[in-house]
Amino acid sequence: MNRVFEALAADLEWTDLPEAKCPEGVLNTGVAVLAETSFVDVGVWEHPRGVSTDVEADEVFVVLSGAGRVVLDDGTELRLTVGTVGVLAAGTATTWIIDEPLRKVWITPR
Repeated sequence: MNRVFEALAADLEWTDLPEAKCPEGVLNTGVAVLAETSFVDVGVWEHPRGVSTDVEADEVFVVLSGAGRVVLDDGTELRLTVGTVGVLAAGTATTWIIDEPLRKVWITPR
């Protein structure tokens, strides 16, 4: 598969996060899977202003728009701004604190 994608213009499927992952009230996030290869999945994810929690899979991501931070279970804080490249390890508990609606491209192993 040889393709390019307009990640900022990708149509997302919007769903509510589970209440247990939204300490300040339920949030609606968007996702689109852009590609699936034999070794990685690639997609776009968008998070509105607000706070959510998760337990991560192995992931590399690039922030396309927005701003915020991710607080890891050990207290480490990762600042997120346009152009930030992040790496998250599987099993890490995270809290996403988003100040401006954030859109990222993510890559996860299959």
